[in-house]
Amino acid sequence: MLWGSFGTVHILSLVLGAGLIVGLYFLLRCFSAKIQTIVLGVLSFAGIAAIVFNLVTWGSPYEYLPLHLCSLTAMVLPVAVVTRSKVLSNLLLLWSLGAVMALVVNTAQANFEILSPTFFFYFFPHLLEFGIPILLFRLGLVEKDIKCIVSTLLITLCVFTLIHFANVALNSYFVANQILNPAGEVIQVNYMYSIKPENPVLALFWSLIPAAYWYMLPVMLIVLIYLAAVYAKQIIRYFKAKKR
Repeated sequence: MLWGSFGTVHILSLVLGAGLIVGLYFLLRCFSAKIQTIVLGVLSFAGIAAIVFNLVTWGSPYEYLPLHLCSLTAMVLPVAVVTRSKVLSNLLLLWSLGAVMALVVNTAQANFEILSPTFFFYFFPHLLEFGIPILLFRLGLVEKDIKCIVSTLLITLCVFTLIHFANVALNSYFVANQILNPAGEVIQVNYMYSIKPENPVLALFWSLIPAAYWYMLPVMLIVLIYLAAVYAKQIIRYFKAKKR
């Protein structure tokens, strides 16, 4: 059975995934912070397992380097859980959006068989990358801090810029040295989609600014709106305290 895109199986998988995160919350709230941290810490390595799976499975590791946002989230997540870093945990409140978008806008993965290793190493790591940051805050292991909005924006912009230059450098190297993928094509990577859009949502931004790298910058406006909603209570509390 194929996963599909916005069909019955796809929608049911999203509902099931949400149920698993909610169920994990109600289960963990009965235990101590130490047990919560251990469980979330173990689960946080699912993304690392997915990175290894992709590097060794497809015969083209250059095309599966951990340079997409979800892979970066996978590498940061265990550190954030174990250290309970306020900066990293608040950063993941934004970066985890990439994981849920990868589950919802699954156009390129719609042909996955739902009982295949490919599906499991895609679906569950992304689900946990989205759910664990939320659980860290809901369980009180980390606190939201509006001061982290600035660090979140700066880190995200810097990482995106560095990945873009990595894309340009890698693609130039692949062309110059005729590095081929298993299909016999010269490898061209598009990590964090900085070169071009690869789904309908990003295509909308490309229609506004048809230029590599720059077409993603309007996303920052959406990010600001999202962060304002996430930190709404803290922002209101901050300005009330300032008036006093």
